[in-house]
Amino acid sequence: MKAVWKEKAIKLILWATASTSILIVIGIFVFVGKEAGHFAVEPGLKELLGSRWVPVSFQKESFGLLPLITGSLLVTALATLLTIPFGVGAAVYISELAKPTEREILKPFIEILAGIPSVVIGFFGLVVLVPLIKGIFNLSTGLTALAGAVLLALMAIPTVVSISEDAIRSVPASFKAASLALGASKMQTIWKVTVPAALPGIVAAVMLGIGRVIGETMAVMMVTGNAAVITASPFDSVRTMTATIAAEMGEVAFGSIHYRALFCVGIVLLLATFGLNIIAQKFLKRYRMG
Repeated sequence: MKAVWKEKAIKLILWATASTSILIVIGIFVFVGKEAGHFAVEPGLKELLGSRWVPVSFQKESFGLLPLITGSLLVTALATLLTIPFGVGAAVYISELAKPTEREILKPFIEILAGIPSVVIGFFGLVVLVPLIKGIFNLSTGLTALAGAVLLALMAIPTVVSISEDAIRSVPASFKAASLALGASKMQTIWKVTVPAALPGIVAAVMLGIGRVIGETMAVMMVTGNAAVITASPFDSVRTMTATIAAEMGEVAFGSIHYRALFCVGIVLLLATFGLNIIAQKFLKRYRMG
C-alpha cells in the first residue's frame, strides 16, 4: 500500500513538472495580452496597420507595425539564407569528411562561438563588419539590414552545426554501407542517403537557429540603423520588433498608449514564434509519415 502511494506521488510530481511549462506559456500570454488588450480598445487595432511608427510626436502619434514587421522579416530571411548553407555544409563536413584531428579542433571552437554574448558580437559587427559593408558596397552608412543578417547568421550557425552534426552522425552505418556497396561514391552517399535520413534533425536545427534569429535583440539593435521604414533592400537601415521593444520600453511612460503598443509588438512576436513551431511540427510529421 505504501509503495502504491509513493508511485502516485511520483506521478503527481512528474505531471506537475511537465505542466509547469504550459502554465508559464499561458501566464506569459495572459500578461502580455492584458496590456495589449487595452490598446485594442483605445485607440484600436486599426492603428497597428499603419505604415509609420512614430511613438513620440508633437502632432499625432502613429503606431503602425508594418515597418517593424518588414524589417524583422527582411533581416530574418537574409540571416536564414546565410545560415542554412553554411550551417548544414559545416555539419556535413565535420561529421562525414573531416579527419578526427580536424573534428576535435572544429567542434569545440564552434561550441565556443555559440557561447559568445550577443553584445560582444554586436561590438564586433559595429567596429569591423559595418565599416566593411560600407566600403565594399560604397554606401553612405554600413548600418543596414545586411549587417544585422550577417551577425544573426553568425550567432545561429553554431546551433545549426551542432544539432545537425549530431543528427547526421546518428544515421545508421548500414545505410551508408548499403549505398557504397551499390556503387555510389562517398559524396553521392552523403547527399542522397545520409542527409535525407538526417533531415528531421536538420530541420529541427534550422528551426532552432531561426528561433534565435527572430528573438535576438542586442546585436540587431546595434548594427541595423534602427530606421522604422518599409524597405526590401538589404542595404537600407531597418528596425526590428525586438530592437523596438528593447530601445523604447525603458523610457516609455507606464500605462501610456505607447507602452501598450509595445505589448502589441510582443504579441506579434509570440504569434510568429508559435507559427514557426507549428510549421516545423507539420513538416516533420509529414516527412516521417512519408
